[in-house]
Amino acid sequence: MHLFGRRVIYTDAEQITRDNVLKILQKSLIIHWKNRSEINYLWHYYKGRQPVLGREKCIRPEIKNTIVENRANEIVTFKSGYLMGEPLQYISRGQGEHLGEAITELNEFVFAEEKPARDKELADWFHICGTSFRMVLPDPEGREDEAPFEIYTLDPRNAFVIYHNGLGNRPVLGVRYVTDENGVTHYSCYSETEYFEIAESKIVHADTHILGGIPIIEYPLNIARIGAFELVIPLLDAINLTDSNRLDGVEQFIQALMLFHNVDISSEDYQRLREDGAIKFRDIDTQTKAEVSYLVNNLNQAETQTLVDHMYEVVLTICGMPNRNGGTSTSDTGSAVIMRDGWSAAEARAKDTELMFKPAERQFLRLILNICRTFGRSELKPGNVEIRFTRRNYENIQQKAQVLDLMLKNPKIHPRLAFIHCGMFSDAELAWKQSEEWTAEQEQKALEAVEKLQKGGEIAGEVENQPGNHPGNGENPVARKPGGDTD
Repeated sequence: MHLFGRRVIYTDAEQITRDNVLKILQKSLIIHWKNRSEINYLWHYYKGRQPVLGREKCIRPEIKNTIVENRANEIVTFKSGYLMGEPLQYISRGQGEHLGEAITELNEFVFAEEKPARDKELADWFHICGTSFRMVLPDPEGREDEAPFEIYTLDPRNAFVIYHNGLGNRPVLGVRYVTDENGVTHYSCYSETEYFEIAESKIVHADTHILGGIPIIEYPLNIARIGAFELVIPLLDAINLTDSNRLDGVEQFIQALMLFHNVDISSEDYQRLREDGAIKFRDIDTQTKAEVSYLVNNLNQAETQTLVDHMYEVVLTICGMPNRNGGTSTSDTGSAVIMRDGWSAAEARAKDTELMFKPAERQFLRLILNICRTFGRSELKPGNVEIRFTRRNYENIQQKAQVLDLMLKNPKIHPRLAFIHCGMFSDAELAWKQSEEWTAEQEQKALEAVEKLQKGGEIAGEVENQPGNHPGNGENPVARKPGGDTD
């Protein structure tokens, strides 16, 4: 199967209504089914069902090994773990009296809905097939919990989004479908303001909604919707085939055919040869030499390993993954290892994915904040929220702490700027406010301690100046001379 990314579904209709939804859905399903077959192939490839399992061997077919070196799973696992290994956080953007409290409440809402796990599922899907889909809906009646909304990760084989074929390509319809026990497929279609349920080419239910947008959101990995290992599938197949042939070569060497040259042997004698492990024969005459030997041809394992290593190195380079070369230099710094072993390429790919992830995540934010406002749970606006990935927050922590210290000591730099630009905190604004409050608290405590000491000194002075407590009043046995000298 030749794969070149998933197709985007477009329509010329600016609005989806009851009159045109069936026609648009039927046209869109033709493109979606093509995407679905490719996504299904990539999903099974990721799980290990790869073409090498169906290889055919014409010569000595009884010796046929099928080895799946599942590098596709390795690529997806690394990419998802590196991108979403630390939970994505919402931080405050701007200043406000109650902004920090509202952001904290929002983070508690998404934590209650296990959003980090849902983000990991999204990352797995778009690294496998190039795209993924999320759905958000209000809590159903009778199932209210800490957050007023529910988050779902959809199977991209059963969901898609239709975009307007105009400037901006805004989404106009989100579709999710399931097939019931009777084989009937039910399509749930959401426009910006309406909901349609379609079954057997009929609208069985239609209603309006106040979600504030299409609740099905697409998270593409890149503009071509190409999966993380999709570009290197030919190389992965070649590695599987090479490993299988190598094992065939070892087995064929052990089970090498026996060559009888100028030796006539019956089947019974051959069976005795296999049982006894030896044979007795003599030359037919002095001119004709008899010979019994194994017909073998060894596979050069060193050269084969060089080929496998080359193909794997190309896979890592194309996918932007660190290699396993390591290093023998004892003078390597952390930055040198990052540059040499490919971690800089992995970070560059992760940042590229972040840029594609954030616009879709902002659509998700608009939906959940609208639901929260509808239920009176929050008045936060999307413009007050910044999306922050925190996977490398504690890398080079010593250098970041030194930068923070130097900037704080510079009288021309505002401390808030030092917190923002040192790169040490996931939420620099919150860290700055907490530090400012803590500093003010410590200064107040120090001031109170000084005032207490001063008050204690004044009391001690008053006691000392009372009659009978001053030196020279008879209490001090040391007699003073005029001028202050003592005997």
